[in-house]
Amino acid sequence: MVTQPTAGTYKAFSSKCTHQGCAVSSISGGAIVCPCHGSEFSVTDGSVKKGPATQGLPAEQISVSGDSITLA
Repeated sequence: MVTQPTAGTYKAFSSKCTHQGCAVSSISGGAIVCPCHGSEFSVTDGSVKKGPATQGLPAEQISVSGDSITLA
C-alpha cells in the first residue's frame, strides 16, 4: 500500500493487515482501512489508529523516480 501523506512524500506499507492477514483495500479519512474487521492504520507511519489490530503495518522500502514507484 503506497500513501502520499504530504505532497511529494511517499510511504509504503505491507498490504496485509496484522490482525488476521486480510488485504487492506482503501484509504479513508487519513487511514488505511482493512475491510475484514475494520482496523485502521496511519497513512504516515502505518501505526494502528483503530483496532482490533494491535500492531502497525510494516513499512516497505520504495524508490520514486519521475512517475514510477517501485519496491526497493
